[in-house]
Amino acid sequence: LIAVLATVESIKEQFFLHSFVFLSQVFVKAHFDYDPVTDNLIPCKEAGLKFVAGDLLQIVNQDDPNWWQACHVEGGSAGLIPSQLLEEKRKAFVKRDLEVTPTSGALCGSLSGKKKKRMMYLTTKNAEFDRHELLIYEEVARMPPFRRKTLVFIGAQGVGRRSIKNKLIMSDQSQYGTTIPYTSRRPKEHEKTGQVYSFVTRNEMERDIKAGRYLEHGEYEGNLYGTKIDSIHEVVESGKMCILDVNPQAVKVLRTAEFVPYVVFIEAPDFETLRAMNKAALESGIATKQLTDADLKRTVDESCRIQRGYGHYFDLCLVNDNMERTFQQLQVALQKLYNESQWVPVSWVY
Repeated sequence: LIAVLATVESIKEQFFLHSFVFLSQVFVKAHFDYDPVTDNLIPCKEAGLKFVAGDLLQIVNQDDPNWWQACHVEGGSAGLIPSQLLEEKRKAFVKRDLEVTPTSGALCGSLSGKKKKRMMYLTTKNAEFDRHELLIYEEVARMPPFRRKTLVFIGAQGVGRRSIKNKLIMSDQSQYGTTIPYTSRRPKEHEKTGQVYSFVTRNEMERDIKAGRYLEHGEYEGNLYGTKIDSIHEVVESGKMCILDVNPQAVKVLRTAEFVPYVVFIEAPDFETLRAMNKAALESGIATKQLTDADLKRTVDESCRIQRGYGHYFDLCLVNDNMERTFQQLQVALQKLYNESQWVPVSWVY
């Protein structure tokens, strides 16, 4: 018995030491580009470690308040990188001008129906983030393969997010699902609640909005529309990955352990390709509206602004210059979630 207890204690001690070593390792995802050659503050340029936004780094030493020692996760020698504190001080003097400001013309892509509803993004949970968020490094942890709770599509109006979303759901309705938007609009004669929309009173909807129960919401022609947070949980609890097509700012609310999102940015192709795609869609009967050059330019410009302002949240970027190819690339990426380890924000793990 004594021998057994000793063995158990030994195993527990080894497990504790292993856990301590694991937890003492710090890994971060960089959210900015860094080249020591162009840094006038680094004490020795040759000792610096070059990296770009999105690179995964292991922090080896954080003793110095201004300069950390780090190495790339995939290998290589260690080098100096600016600490969080130093880079915050440096960037605090640089005015951010890359944010995407929501306007009354922002499209709430989660709404159903043939007629697109133009919505104003009104969620206030993260209003302060836009003004004060300064991204330097994000601590991450390596996880074994697993399925995310939500799949979030982000992109400019007119890039095909809704088409890709619907195509994915139809490809496997046992694996993928989506939410039904809520509205204060009165149902039409042929409409039943829970099919295309869930109909509620305006008072009820306003009360739930005030209570923070909506991910995003807006108003169109005097009626409220929105995506309820509980409806996301319902899809997830049914055993499906919940597919969402939302305003970019909603990602900040979703990017938590509660929703564990896989964020896909559908990027607009170049202007000429977009125009050719619209022409082909018109000729095949898929589209009924010919987009003007101003419409196309607006889509390309909006796509660029979203990428600059929210690119640090994206897990995958797909240029939608061919619907079938884009869909295949998406399927390959989703399959990797089941086969390959994933780096996720450490807040999702601990």
